[in-house]
Amino acid sequence: MSSDVMDGRPGKYLTFELGAEEFGIRVLQVREIIRLQDITCVPQTPAYVKGVINLRGKVIPVICLRSKFGLEPAGYVTRTCIIVVQVEGTSGPLLMGLVVDGVSEVLNISSADIQDTPNFGAGTPAPYLLCMAKIKGKVKILLDIDQVIGLTELTELPSLSAA
Repeated sequence: MSSDVMDGRPGKYLTFELGAEEFGIRVLQVREIIRLQDITCVPQTPAYVKGVINLRGKVIPVICLRSKFGLEPAGYVTRTCIIVVQVEGTSGPLLMGLVVDGVSEVLNISSADIQDTPNFGAGTPAPYLLCMAKIKGKVKILLDIDQVIGLTELTELPSLSAA
C-alpha cells in the first residue's frame, strides 16, 4: 500500500464526462474551465485537433478528447466546455484546451480508491491511463494528461502561436 502513496496517484482530480464514461485529470494541471467558444480551424492537422482559441491574448491549441479517444462524435450542448490544462511539451510547459462533454466535480481520491489499470492484452498500449478509481460504486478512468497530449504531434502546435 505504501507504494500507492509513494507513486503520487492519490490526490485531487477534476472529473469530466465523455459520453457515458467519466474521466479524471489532476487538478494541479488544470488552469481553468471555460465555456465553449469560437475555435479557429488550422489546416492539415489531425481530425481531433479542433484548432486554436485566443485566451486573453494567448493562442491555445484545442483538441477534442472525444475524437482523440475514437468515440462517436456528438453535438455540442450547454454543458460542453473547454478545460485548459498545462502539460509538459518538448520545449517546456504548454497550455492546451480539451473539449469535453461536461465537467462533473473535483474528487479527493485516496490510495484505497485506486486500482492499477487492467492489462488489456498485447497490442493495446495505453500509457495515458494513470489508473482506475472506484468511487461510489462507479469506475472513473484517471488520465495522465501529459501522455494523452505527448502521444501526439501536438507538441509542435505551439509554433502556430509564434506565427
